[in-house]
Amino acid sequence: MSHEPDLREERLDHESPRDPAVEARRAAALSLLTLYGDPILRSRATAVDRFDDTLGDQVRRMGAIMGDALGVGLAAPQLGLSQRLLVYRVGPDAPLIALLNPEVEWTSEDEVETLDEGCLSIPGVAVEVERPVHVRVRAQDEEGGGRLIEASGLEARVIQHEVDHLNGVLILDRTTKSERRDALRGLREAAQERHAA
Repeated sequence: MSHEPDLREERLDHESPRDPAVEARRAAALSLLTLYGDPILRSRATAVDRFDDTLGDQVRRMGAIMGDALGVGLAAPQLGLSQRLLVYRVGPDAPLIALLNPEVEWTSEDEVETLDEGCLSIPGVAVEVERPVHVRVRAQDEEGGGRLIEASGLEARVIQHEVDHLNGVLILDRTTKSERRDALRGLREAAQERHAA
């Protein structure tokens, strides 16, 4: 998930995004991401059933890519991996959280909020998405132990966004028809500009 001041692109670094080193790391991280149109983003990811050192390495790699891309969340399908694994960090001093095989147990359907959301796999697009403000998720940690997360606000939104990725759901599926139409038009125009160049 990516955010700007209105939740499109929250910069978690204290470094300026115009710093050439930051921009180089960001470009390198973004080049590793699976982009809109790839079928893996529309597929339900498979459960993680192997908890070993390789998995820990993958979690750390995902956290590094997410941070370099200036995102707050990342799901394995966004790196071309069909695994029910997501990572997130909702503040510069917050720990990296990994959720494996997450299942949403409860959401505050009666308390929702509509905010602009972006997605690292759909660059340049931000659409209004209504989501519950509170969520409870049962998952596993990197060692396979149980984990229960009760989250609110930005953390709840990020978790829901990333769990959507694990289920083949994108922000374009969660917005209004007019926002979706405008976003798709923008994606087509950007693709035409790239092909013309």
